[in-house]
Amino acid sequence: MSNQTATQMQLKRHFHAPTGEVFRAFVDPDRLAQWFGPAGFHVPRATVQVDTRVGGLWRLVMVNNDVPVITSPVDLVFTEVVPGRRLVGYEDAKGMAGVRDGTRLVLVIEFDAAGDGTLLTVTQGPFPPELSEMGSMGWRQSFRKLEALLDGPAHSRTAMAG
Repeated sequence: MSNQTATQMQLKRHFHAPTGEVFRAFVDPDRLAQWFGPAGFHVPRATVQVDTRVGGLWRLVMVNNDVPVITSPVDLVFTEVVPGRRLVGYEDAKGMAGVRDGTRLVLVIEFDAAGDGTLLTVTQGPFPPELSEMGSMGWRQSFRKLEALLDGPAHSRTAMAG
């Protein structure tokens, strides 16, 4: 880490979709490739590998739409999997600006039933403050894509009614 204080980034977002469906968007490789990554990036389906068991992997590569040589791999190992409720894993930093190589970054994703949908909570870190802000922005942009996927034709009537 840099000399700055490390922080945990946490975001909460409500989706008008059942908890199981939001969970599936994180563990189904086809669906994950459709929404993951900030604006200006995409995830080629061929790069996605998901093995939802303790010790299993969550791998993908985000590719810049305009300059495809700019990539950002995600290589997470699951330490906890509660189907439909919780995913926990870690990635050891490598070549990440402001984060010492080998720093263990933990990602916790929680799916809670909330009213007419799902409350998603994402906690990730530790990061230096500037990377925490960048990570938050990237997740928020990804959530917009996820919302569009979840609100597709099968859900448009439900979203309008809510």
